[in-house]
Amino acid sequence: MSSRNTDVSRAEIMIGAITRMLQGLRHVAVGNSSPIPGSAALLARAISGGSLRVSLLGSRKHNSFTDGGRELFDCAAQGRIDAFFLSGGQIDGAANINLVGLGDYPETKVRFPGSFGSAYLYHLIPRVILFREEHTPRTLVPKVDFISAAGVSPKNEYRPGGPYALVTGLCVFLFDKERRRFRLQSTHPGVKSANVREATGFDYIAPTTVPITEPLKTDELALLRSEVARQVAETYPAFAAKTWGVVNG
Repeated sequence: MSSRNTDVSRAEIMIGAITRMLQGLRHVAVGNSSPIPGSAALLARAISGGSLRVSLLGSRKHNSFTDGGRELFDCAAQGRIDAFFLSGGQIDGAANINLVGLGDYPETKVRFPGSFGSAYLYHLIPRVILFREEHTPRTLVPKVDFISAAGVSPKNEYRPGGPYALVTGLCVFLFDKERRRFRLQSTHPGVKSANVREATGFDYIAPTTVPITEPLKTDELALLRSEVARQVAETYPAFAAKTWGVVNG
C-alpha cells in the first residue's frame, strides 16, 4: 500500500476528502466556479481508470453536454447524475444554502451571484456535497438569511436528492438525514475539534473522538499534481497556477 504524504495544502486536503466520496459512482457533474470539487472529480476519474463519467461545466475537454445547463437539469431529472456540488455565501446547520444575499430580502445589503437551478438539483441528485473553503461563523451560520436551496423537506414530500456532506477548510461534516443535522466526521491535519466548534455558527453532532481527515496516498497526490493539475488548468487556470504552479497550454 502506498504511503501518505503530509506535505499538502488545505485545498488538497479538501480535494482528497471529496475524492473519497465519489468512489464507486457512475456520473458526477460539477458546476461553474468550483475548482476544488472539479479537481476531486477529475482525480476520482483518474483513480477509477476512466470508469467515472465527469461532466465539468465550463470545460470543452471534460464535458459531454452540448446544451449547457438544460442538459444537466434533464439528466438530473432522469436520475442519471449521482453527485453534484453546491456552496453558498451562507450555509446553516440544516444544510440550507444562501446564494442570494445578506439581510432581509429583497432589501439585501450584500448580493450573491444568485440561486440559478440550485434548489432543483438539490432535490433530485442523491449525493449533493456542500463545500466552502472559508470556515467561519459568518459563513456557517445558525440560520441563513435567505434559503436558495433547502437542505431538508417535509417527510411526506418525494425527494430523491439532498445533502450528503459539507467539506470545509477545517473539517468534514456528514449530514444525518434522520436527525436533520450535520455530524462532525473528521478534522483536517492540525485542526482540533475545539477549533471547529469555535469557527462554526451552527450546532452539530460532535462525537467524543473525531478522526483526522484521511489524506491522499503518495501516488494519488502525485497524480493530482501532474496529470490532473494539467486537466484542471484548462477550466480553472488561476486555481491550477496558484495551487500547483501549472499553466494551461
